[in-house]
Formats: sequence, structure tokens, C-alpha cells
Amino acid sequence: MPRSEVLFIGGRSGVGKSTAAEALHDLLVAADVRHAVIEGDFLDLAHPAPHVAFPGALLAERNLAAMWAAYRELGYHRLIYTNTVSVLEQDALARAMGDDPTVTAVLLRAGDGTTADRLRRRSGGHLPEAQLAHSTRTAGRLDAAVRAGVTRVDTDSLTPPEVAVRLASLTGWLET
Repeated sequence: MPRSEVLFIGGRSGVGKSTAAEALHDLLVAADVRHAVIEGDFLDLAHPAPHVAFPGALLAERNLAAMWAAYRELGYHRLIYTNTVSVLEQDALARAMGDDPTVTAVLLRAGDGTTADRLRRRSGGHLPEAQLAHSTRTAGRLDAAVRAGVTRVDTDSLTPPEVAVRLASLTGWLET
């Protein structure tokens, strides 16, 4: 079995992480490239928040380990993983995969205007101001905290398929 490869897609709420992952999935399907997609935001979505109620529980990592083991058992070795802060937690997430994966990390970025439009569309026309404010703070935090080696992709003027092509070129998955 080849060594695992993972693409971590991070970025603020409304930047297009899930949309980009779906467009990349479509591109890889068209090229018959075996891969899996995991929406990391759901791996520890609970109330009360697991990291608050159970400090040190590392629920996202535990769930990723279980899910990736199942995918590996079925012969998958490429993973697209989306999560707002995945680019900050890439070492822990890669360890959770259990087989020293090759990591590509991408921070998607978009300005407040583009993000507001995307959040408005997502919520059916209403702009959730609190969510936009949180997204703006998160964007600043991510930009300041990501380390060297994380590729930044500005998505303001790109369509989802164009973002997918950029992501595919970073992984090299269409070249094999």
C-alpha cells in the first residue's frame, strides 16, 4: 500500500473550503483518482464542546484515526481534509492518520466582501453579522499563525473549479 497523502484545507468560515473540496473531488473523480474527503468540522461537533467538557479528549483526532483506518483498509491512500484550523493542527492530524502521511497544507483566503456574499448565500439571503465578525477574527488569526510551508490561495476572484485545479496542482494527484 502506498504511503498516505493528505491535503489539509483550512480557512475562515465562508472562504469556500467545503466547496473547494467538492470541486476537487469532482476533478479527481473525472480523472479516476482514488481518494476520500472528510469534513473535519463534524468530527468533534457536539454539545457541550468536547474540548471544553473533556479537556484532552482529542475527539477530532480520535475520530479521524478511526475513519482513516477504515479507508486504508479499503485501499485508499489520498485524503482531502477540510477544517477551519486544520492548517494549524496539521501535525496532530497527520499523526492521527497513523502512517506518516505526506502533507500538503493550504490556507484559503478571501476578503470580507467576498466572505459576506458567500455567507449570505449559505444562509438563504441573510448575512449573519456575528458569523462574519467571527470569520474576520479567524482570518487574521490564521494568517498570523500558519507556518512556512502552508500555501495561501486567495479565492476572491476564483471559481470553485479554478480553486480545485490549484489544489490538484499542489498535490500532484492528477499527474500519477
